[in-house]
Amino acid sequence: MSVNETTITQAAAIPYRMDGDRPEFCLITSTGKGNWIFPKGIVDPGETPAETALKEAHEEAGLHGVIEKRPLGQYTYEKWNAALEVTALLMRVTAADETWAESEIRRRCWCDAEQARAKLSRDELCDLLDAACQRLGGV
Repeated sequence: MSVNETTITQAAAIPYRMDGDRPEFCLITSTGKGNWIFPKGIVDPGETPAETALKEAHEEAGLHGVIEKRPLGQYTYEKWNAALEVTALLMRVTAADETWAESEIRRRCWCDAEQARAKLSRDELCDLLDAACQRLGGV
């Protein structure tokens, strides 16, 4: 990180639901290139990473649920001439809206771990998926 670079804190939700004894994960498309990602956003002042993850999952994917307090992991990437530090949290989805705030600009899909791994283009996201599978019982 250069001296002029700032650090921005983000939080991501790794949303899942159970299909019998196997988890399914919800992915969304990014607004730029349309890559498959997990919902994430900037942690606003006074907000916890868990609150941000829930808010972003709702705005970007129309999901409602419960966030686990213990983070799955963290990663850093660069954008906007800044280092973005992302804390990822596992989210058990309890409901999904038919339409949501960003449904006109993002697609949403549910897939098993193998399908999700094939769709995710970033190694960091695959690592978080693997951590989620381990926490959910070793898929």
